[in-house]
Amino acid sequence: MANTSEQGMATSHPQRWLILSTLCLALLLVLLDNTVLTVAIPSITESLDASTSAIQWVMNGYTLAVAGLLMTTGSLADRFGRKRALLLGVVLFTICSGVAAMSDSPTQLILGRIGMGLGAALLMPNTLAVLLQVFDEKERPKAIAVWTGVAGGAVALGPVLGGIMLDYFWWGSVLLINVPIGLAATIAMTVLIPESRNPQVRGFDIPGVLLSMVMGVGLVYGVISVPEHGWSSAQVLVPFLIGLVALTAFAYWERRCAEPMLDLTLFRKPAFSGAVGSAALTSIALAGSLFLFTQYLQFVLGYSPLQAGLGVVPMALALLFMTPFSPKIAAKIGIPGTLTTGLTVMGVGLITLSFLGNESSYLLSLVGLAVMGAGVGIALPTSSNAMMGAIPLERAGMASGLNSTMQEFGSASGVAVLGSITAGLFTSHLPDAIPDDATKSVGLALEAGSHVKNAAQVTEQVKDAFISGFTVSLRFGAAAAIAAGLVAWVLLRKDSTAGTEAEPTASTQDVAQQNASVS
Repeated sequence: MANTSEQGMATSHPQRWLILSTLCLALLLVLLDNTVLTVAIPSITESLDASTSAIQWVMNGYTLAVAGLLMTTGSLADRFGRKRALLLGVVLFTICSGVAAMSDSPTQLILGRIGMGLGAALLMPNTLAVLLQVFDEKERPKAIAVWTGVAGGAVALGPVLGGIMLDYFWWGSVLLINVPIGLAATIAMTVLIPESRNPQVRGFDIPGVLLSMVMGVGLVYGVISVPEHGWSSAQVLVPFLIGLVALTAFAYWERRCAEPMLDLTLFRKPAFSGAVGSAALTSIALAGSLFLFTQYLQFVLGYSPLQAGLGVVPMALALLFMTPFSPKIAAKIGIPGTLTTGLTVMGVGLITLSFLGNESSYLLSLVGLAVMGAGVGIALPTSSNAMMGAIPLERAGMASGLNSTMQEFGSASGVAVLGSITAGLFTSHLPDAIPDDATKSVGLALEAGSHVKNAAQVTEQVKDAFISGFTVSLRFGAAAAIAAGLVAWVLLRKDSTAGTEAEPTASTQDVAQQNASVS
């Protein structure tokens, strides 16, 4: 298929909905895998005789590869072609999935997962960037709502799929399933997706690329090390400090670079900075609360991993149900009002979940999850649409990469911050019968409590200790969600109207003028 520039993408592509289906398939491939593997960790540990450190690198190697490259891959795709980046990403992800699935050692699995992370970094930002090229401004909010719904549904449904597969197959099946899906996505991308790139030839910002990698890896590695080592440990402070230094140097360089990878003047636009900030805060609340809620289901209520995965499905269903209504709500009350409403509803859902106890029925969980999912389904498509509508169309890959980076960092921060709050309160409320070496996790404490005198009573006290931290953490998450709504309201209200469409961006106006001049 012939290459097309941004000018050629000013109107909707005739096969746009088929293209969107292909993009969603690629997105599903990445996001399902990242959640489905968590269910297989016990089986991997046993089969490969993997140490705790090796298992951590199985998960963290992937995360760090993604976090370090998202902005770079988005920016490079703008320069060299988004279809090319997508195809390279899906092929790399598929091949490395097969390598990882057939691993006979932890080292092979870790290397496979890092390769999958490289592929995911190429895929994630460019699915949204291509979406912007093939849909016009009128249909774009609906398309983004579908894209967001698939993303949210994949995160929640991954553990369910993983649990089902592990009931019938070996642990590698949760990775091997990526191969046929990846092959189907590769064929569909080759046939359907048109090539697009920034029509302006820009210089390659090598210092910016290197600094962004160090920044992403340093900050995310520091944050994901918190649950194991604590905030004051060298394992957290050193990489976090390196990340902060790289962030400072990156900002300094990008302001002075003639052709920067990231145009920092975008943050002067309230619509852009408000959408990015609210998305990061939303990720903190969502990832942290789901991490704790699945622990609640397994350790307090005694659910199996599969049952815990099924327990989160109502949130995914509510999210999928509400995403089609998000553009309609935005047309009625405007983008700021829609974001604030959605994030407030999400906060109410989290507050509802914070009232769960060790004898609560699942009905309360169902209500809280449904309300939270509905709020996310309203807010996330609006946030993505607001951010992508505030940037020049030709820099879509870069902006989408930044959005994905902020969400990745927000998710890691949510698990670290809410997990730390829970761990601190959990430890302080544990009964004296629990030995010090069993206070690091709920599972260890429950195991130790089952072997002491008055085991039943001590076990209930351990569960109560977890719930004390769980309650406060979920309310902290609710505060983060509501704060995200306030950020959106303050920063976006000047850039949005209650009409169906926002004013065209400068990029779109330029495209229209160029098309008119060609005519």
